Amino acid sequence: MREDELNLGFAIIVDIGKTLSKVSLWSRDGRILDRQVRPNEVRTQDGIRRLDTDGIGGWLVESLSRYASSNVEVIVPVAHGAGVAALTDGKLAFPPLDYEQSIPDDIMSAYRKERDAFAVTGSPALPDGLNIGSQLFWLDRLYPAEMAAATLLPWAQYWGWFLSGTAATEVTSLGCHSDLWTPDTGRFSPLAERMGWAERFAPLVKAADSIGTLRPDLAARTGLSADIRVLAGLHDSNAALLAARGFDEIAQGDSTILSTGTWFIAMRLPQEALATSSLAEGRDCLVNVDAYGSAVPSARFMGGREIETVIEFDTRRVDIKPDQPALIAAVPDVLKSGTMLLPTLAPGFGPYPAGSGNWTERPDDWYQRRAAVCLYAALVADTMLDLIGSRDRLLVEGRFADAEVFVRALASLRPDMEVYTANAHNDVSFGALRLIDPSLKPQGSLSRVEPLDQDLSSYRSRWLAGIGELVS
Repeated sequence: MREDELNLGFAIIVDIGKTLSKVSLWSRDGRILDRQVRPNEVRTQDGIRRLDTDGIGGWLVESLSRYASSNVEVIVPVAHGAGVAALTDGKLAFPPLDYEQSIPDDIMSAYRKERDAFAVTGSPALPDGLNIGSQLFWLDRLYPAEMAAATLLPWAQYWGWFLSGTAATEVTSLGCHSDLWTPDTGRFSPLAERMGWAERFAPLVKAADSIGTLRPDLAARTGLSADIRVLAGLHDSNAALLAARGFDEIAQGDSTILSTGTWFIAMRLPQEALATSSLAEGRDCLVNVDAYGSAVPSARFMGGREIETVIEFDTRRVDIKPDQPALIAAVPDVLKSGTMLLPTLAPGFGPYPAGSGNWTERPDDWYQRRAAVCLYAALVADTMLDLIGSRDRLLVEGRFADAEVFVRALASLRPDMEVYTANAHNDVSFGALRLIDPSLKPQGSLSRVEPLDQDLSSYRSRWLAGIGELVS
């Protein structure tokens, strides 16, 4: 990064995802100047998977030091929504749980009896620790003394505390399938009140609120100004939603944003309110809460993880995006052979949680296999969009928006929708930047996605017939 670019630095976005941690430097007018990335590692303590707070924290300090001579004024933390930290005496009481850690059957069974109905929270019963409430229920039993005295805060706000020393709680994380929030009333859920968790969470603030300035010790270690403001920050998928709202086409009318990464998350901005009870609880539908406290009907599946599972079959290649013309050219052969992947390679998740993820016939050809998994991802995403009533416009953003077979297949499957991708990247971090200045517009524009040349209706019918028994 050139010195003149460094001098333009106005804001730093700290984005702690499930797979990757990212730090980016942005100009005041919304241009990304620099980006640093670190793969997250899984830590184990006492036989339990933990989030890598020490590893991420050390890397974060080093990364921030890169911008020591910049003119940064604001830092915004962003993180995935299924983590919770417990602070006692000004430090972590214990390493936070990784949400992929399974919870003992007896604990989970007892928790299921306590949680509120889906109609109250819009939060479905999810496996492992994907409901923050299930993590807290287990942590109360693992660490009773520490938990009784702890201040609780969501994962994004943990990093806000790490940076500023101020503990806060924010609604997009509380409203992310946590079992802890009631979207209709904008209050903690009856479960959170009954268990005493609501009173233990740090004070509730808005995502755009400043919670403090950079801790003096971090300012000294990084060379950054101690006057830098730290915002409360927000859940990463909601940051992507804020980024998408910067496009005029999405800001008006009924639109859906499909964020693609480890998770494929569809979040609909409906023109009219949608009743929580109308969503399919058992098919990974849920209600998110946006940065303004409004309910957002959503659906999801672990698309990135499933695609990566298929990619691991062949170590010569690392993703599905290279050689797009060759992948497009492989589609007719896939359709002709009828080979297809049935849900799901991440059992327990998505609109077909009971599936076992089988090929009808696994292609030997490298390109046909990747083309087939792109078609699979489009078919599952199409189902998700139907479940939340998506219509009019769809914006696909994130890691797999460049996967041409996937986005063009989705446009083929949904001919009544305008399907777009954005040639403005780093959507999560740009959305976080719009917390500082909501008037910012993306530097790029939307690109209308052209459907595939082939008709997918027969292929979809055969696929649906093959999975009919998976839907109760």
